[in-house]
Amino acid sequence: MIIDASRIEKAYQNLKNIAKHTPIELNATLSSMYEANIYLKREDLQVVRSYKIRGAYNNITNRSQAEIQNGIVCASAGNHAQGFALSCQLLAIKGYVYMPVTTPKQKVNQVKMFGKNNIEVRLEGDTFDDSYACALQFCNSNNMAFIHPFDNEDTIAGQGTVGYEILHDLQHLPIDFVFMAVGGGGLASGVGSYFKQKSPHTQIIGVEPTGAPSMKQALAKGQVVTLDKIDKFVDGAAVKSVGKITFDICQEVLTEMQLVPEGKTCTTILQLYNTDAIVVEPAGALSIAALDYHKDKIKGKNVVCVVSGSNNDIDRMQEIKEKSMIFEGLKEYFIVNFPQRPGALRSFLDDVLGPNDDIVRFEYLKKTNKETGAALIGIEFKNAEDCTPLMNNMTTFGFTFIRLKENAVLFDYLV
Repeated sequence: MIIDASRIEKAYQNLKNIAKHTPIELNATLSSMYEANIYLKREDLQVVRSYKIRGAYNNITNRSQAEIQNGIVCASAGNHAQGFALSCQLLAIKGYVYMPVTTPKQKVNQVKMFGKNNIEVRLEGDTFDDSYACALQFCNSNNMAFIHPFDNEDTIAGQGTVGYEILHDLQHLPIDFVFMAVGGGGLASGVGSYFKQKSPHTQIIGVEPTGAPSMKQALAKGQVVTLDKIDKFVDGAAVKSVGKITFDICQEVLTEMQLVPEGKTCTTILQLYNTDAIVVEPAGALSIAALDYHKDKIKGKNVVCVVSGSNNDIDRMQEIKEKSMIFEGLKEYFIVNFPQRPGALRSFLDDVLGPNDDIVRFEYLKKTNKETGAALIGIEFKNAEDCTPLMNNMTTFGFTFIRLKENAVLFDYLV
């Protein structure tokens, strides 16, 4: 089922004057941290700031004139749409782009900028899968060709050129591991196919967000599954169902799948920016975030992480920081019920809070009788270990509480 290496090499020639041959860089910070040679394949520096231009352009240019004469359609969480839009503009083809309503504004604006007058953007549904269904319905009603973001052999061959470039640029050394994000599975299928034929000893690690483990579950069950719900935060790798073609290929080429919590991904985004001034989107950070879970295996090895994209909206940075702090244990939210006694609030400040604990949110949930009501309290800690003594103090001094990170429904509603 894998894509033949010659087909990927042909796609590389097709893309030579369209997609950048992006750099692969030895990262000193990560190499020191993991005592390994960690190389970053910088697809965040691609012309549309993700690898998706490769698959989109290769797919479109392998269609016949008859197939595209009525216009073409795509569905995307953002990055494929940008590659599709630029391809439409370069080839002077009319294109229709379906994206979720929840797509970050930055990605929507980029699609319009790359496509200019050749594309029309339609925001439909809450997830990629919703937009995909709308796009297919539009295609069928108007007899148009659908340019699939991952489940198409020409798309996969285009994404596989990332693997061709990695092996071309690092031909002087053996590559022990390649880590890459998995959404629908197009990148992993393409890169994995090329490595399977040209560097079969390399272990290919696919990485998904914990909130959208569609490939992980599919591989565990031996068939494509559709998740009931997903966390859309890592929008570039959040699909309810992977492709049928990509699933079949990934069964053959992936060594294993690694799940990474969304909060860990956020921590990695901030670390990359603060240490190396590298700006990545959540999906682009997945491959690097996964290294922590394999640090013993990769020690002393040659490792490539595909930085798949950098289409991040600056408006999301506060949310990214918040998710990171909560994951690292440096921020907690509680619903605290104050004891039925005068001065309870003063007691909370004097007796419960530690010397380095900082209240960053305090909101009464009752409008009357305030000192005996419940309050939503957000607290930042200097060290993650400081949370335990704070909770012990609340119990000792008669404050009952709910720790919101342990109640997802309340957390989403109140925070």
